[in-house]
Amino acid sequence: MKTRKVPLRKDIVTGAMLAKKDLVRVVKNKEGEVFLDPSGKQNGRGAYVSLDRDVAKQAQEQRVFEKAFSMPIDPAFYEELYAYVDHQQARKELFDNEQ
Repeated sequence: MKTRKVPLRKDIVTGAMLAKKDLVRVVKNKEGEVFLDPSGKQNGRGAYVSLDRDVAKQAQEQRVFEKAFSMPIDPAFYEELYAYVDHQQARKELFDNEQ
């Protein structure tokens, strides 16, 4: 059976190349809205961040999205990012333990 190519993306915080499924895309659209894009298909400029609580916290401390999108980011966005990353990490731990 033919092996499938795993799409890689660069984590904006750590600079590491990771599998796309291990990252979440953050998008800035033409209206200037910044939001999470779990589907990875929304229109706009995208940046990827790892599904890791420490990396998400580091993203806020280093203000990487402010720099990447050249605009101020609402602190509520980071709360949403923490919640999403926490949820995804918990799911990964739960389902990896079942196998």
